[in-house]
Order: sequence, then structure tokens, then C-alpha cells
Amino acid sequence: MDISQMNIRQLQQALRDGETSALELTRVCLARIAAGNEQLNAFVTVCEDAALAAAAEADRKLAAGQGGPLTGIPIAVKDIFNTQGVRTSCGSRMLENYIAPYDATAFAKLKEQGAILLGKLNMDEFAMGSSSENSASGVVRNPWDTERVPGGSSGGSAAALAAGQAVATLGTDTGGSIRQPASFCGVVGVKPTYGRVSRYGVIAYASSLDQVGPLAHSVEDAALLLGMIAGYDAADSTSVDCPVPDYLATLNQGVKGLKIGLPQEYFIEGLNPAVKQAVDAAIEVYRGLGAEIVPVSLPHTDYAVACYYLIATAEASSNLARYDGVRFGQRESSETGGLVGMYEATRAAGFGAEVKRRIMLGTYALSSGYYDAYYLKAQKVRTLIREDFTRVFEQVDLLLTPVAPTAAFKIGEKTDDPLQMYLSDIFTIPVNLAGTCALSLPCGMDGQLPIGLQLIGKPFAEATILQAAQAFESETDWHQNRPNI
Repeated sequence: MDISQMNIRQLQQALRDGETSALELTRVCLARIAAGNEQLNAFVTVCEDAALAAAAEADRKLAAGQGGPLTGIPIAVKDIFNTQGVRTSCGSRMLENYIAPYDATAFAKLKEQGAILLGKLNMDEFAMGSSSENSASGVVRNPWDTERVPGGSSGGSAAALAAGQAVATLGTDTGGSIRQPASFCGVVGVKPTYGRVSRYGVIAYASSLDQVGPLAHSVEDAALLLGMIAGYDAADSTSVDCPVPDYLATLNQGVKGLKIGLPQEYFIEGLNPAVKQAVDAAIEVYRGLGAEIVPVSLPHTDYAVACYYLIATAEASSNLARYDGVRFGQRESSETGGLVGMYEATRAAGFGAEVKRRIMLGTYALSSGYYDAYYLKAQKVRTLIREDFTRVFEQVDLLLTPVAPTAAFKIGEKTDDPLQMYLSDIFTIPVNLAGTCALSLPCGMDGQLPIGLQLIGKPFAEATILQAAQAFESETDWHQNRPNI
């Protein structure tokens, strides 16, 4: 049984009918992890014994006609989620020995529904990166071409899923960290509206931008998972008390009569020809399905990257100040002695180069004499970007854009040029600044590399973009492609 070609509903049915067992599914995933992790480096922690024990318990529940909708389904989560009793390193030496004392809310919700945790997935350190090259646990490789990146920062989540090492995964998206890896690895990834999913128990990078979301092989699986993790959580002060619709109920309603906007700022000269061709073909698919295609403008898009890298780094500077070797983080001794010396030694050894770069950028932007010129101005620009989306959504139901200017780039290609690396998120960052929802789904290939299509929706309109994604997926076969690994 090739579980990588089956969605969660099909696996649920196979489990209920006795065609397979939770133990068998779990062993298949663990075998794939064992066979491929040295090559891909997607997993940083594998919970083999606990997963097999949970699978045996799931089989007992299934035999008794009990269990939830995910009972027996093996999943994995980004190493940014607290998971009780399991190491949560966040890709950093600073937390290499941290054992989480509780579960993050999003993961806890999946566990309550019966999901089996296979392990924790590699990522850019503290979610700071677009390529998964910044991890203390080493570079993650793309299963479509192991000389290329899987995207970041949720690179392990996308790579493990694409390689069939898990049925579904969880990631986080601060500036594109679910959608860009989903695009590079040929899977579906959803960035929900800010506040739709609880961030409680997720290690913070930029608190006003971070959001939790699922990655899956199909739109249906993504919709199912999102419905499970969404909802108000009193433990998260940014969680929004807004009803969660049944995403599966409206999934197959099609796009006839929907107005889909094409922002002119996202179809730029630097767009790779293969990406442009794939997105243009997707537009024609939607036109054929009865959607109305409308040209629109988001005029402040050009300022999004600069705005993001001021706000995100400023928030990171504040959030990461807690890692001082006293309250949080691995402590390093100092040759010079004293408290300040210990702080310096701890942070010098505990943080990687990219994290240090962003802490310094953020600290500078917040410092006396520069706050108004940089951070405050960035917040004003963020408001303009949000207003762009508000105005456009008065004209259309959703937006269609590329996810990234190119398919997956080579490992090491952009590490010496941080600006070029930051520009790889040019099409995803505005969504986080605006706080709205978006997803990536496969729409083509550049040779042997997947290309993703981005659908952007109004705030809390995840049902609309999932519905539109399902319509495209039903008309095409791109989501069925799998890497040869």
C-alpha cells in the first residue's frame, strides 16, 4: 500500500475496513524516515518507540469502533511546536537540550483526534530563513533534487511530506514559511488568517506575523486538518473568537461566478518563465471553470520586503532577549567571568549567523534615535499594505499569484547574499503583513521541480480559497506527482 498516494479519508476507510493497521502505516513511515533521513535531513527527532506504542493503542481503539477522525494517522510537526516530553530545539543550539513540558495547542488538537506523532521536523533556526539552510541540525534537502533547498523555514515539514515520510505535517508561516516550502516540494500548504489558529506553545519569532498551518498532499486533507486546529484558545491572547466553518462542506462548490483578481505587482519581469507559464495556465483553468478574472493593483507591494524585515526583526529582537542562559537557553561559561560575560558567551555560541543578523537589525531599528525613522515608519507602511488588500477585496473574492519567483534554488546559491534570499519571499510576505489567509498548491513543473500557485483570500475566508483550490486540483494532476526518492 502506497500511503503517499492516499489521502486521509482513504486511509481512514482502509483502517476501518481492516485493509491496513495503524501499526503498518506507522512502520511504513518509520522505514521511510530511516531509509531517507540521512539524505534529506528532514527529521531532527524520531519518536519511534512512542509512535509504535501509540499505533498499537490506535489499533485497539479501531477494533473497538472507537477513536477520532485521525486515529491511526501518522503525522509529524515542525520543531517549533512544544511537544510534551519530546525535545523541541527550534533548529538552534540554544535549545538543543530543551524538553517541552506541555503540548502546543495546535498539536494537542490533532493528538486529541488520534494522530500519531512520528517526530519533529528540521527548520531554519527560530524560523528565520527561506531555505532551511540555517539549522543547527544541518541543511534540509529537497526530495525532488537533493542539491536544492526545500524552502524555509518549514522545509522539513514540506520535504518529509513530499518524500512520504508522514501523512501530514504542521508548520508555521511568518513571511511565507509554509507556502514557499509547499511550492518548492509540490504539496499543499495553508497559511490561515492571523488569529485563526492558536499560537500557544509555538516558540515565537515575530509575534504579530507568526501563524500555524497544515501541509498535506491534497486540498481535502488540508481542509480537514485546518478545521481541526482552528478555533479560539483562551491561552493565546491573539486568538480570535470567530466561528470555524465546516471547510469540507463547501469544498466542492466550484468557482463559477467567483471573481479572481490578478495583482499586476506580482507578475514582474524577474518572474521565471516556467513559473509564469504554469501560473498563466492555471488562470486559463479557472477561466474555463467559470471564474471571472479581474486585473487589480496592490500598489504598496514594492515596500513589503523592507517593511517586513524591520517589523519581523524588531519583534525577534524582543522575543529572543529571553534566551540569556539564566531563565531560558543553554548556558555557556565565560572566560572573563561575570554576568555580562556569561550572557555574551551564551548568545554567541547559542545563536547562528542568520539569527544574530536579524537580532542586530531589529535592535538597531528599535534603538533610541532610530525607532521613528525605521520601526514606526514600517508600521505605517504595513497599514498601507493592509489597506491595499482591503480595497481589492471589495472588488474580488480572492487573488491568484505565484508563490515564489522561481522553483527551488540550489543549496548555497543565496547564502552569501542575504538580500537575494529575502527577495525569494516577495510574493508571500504581504499576506502576513496584512494578516489575511493564503495557500499554495501545485500547478506545474520547471523540469523536475514543482511550481506552486498562491491563492489569497479575505480575512477568515479560508473556506473560499480552499474551495477554489479544490476546483483547480479536481481539473489537474499536478498534486499527484511524487519525487523519485
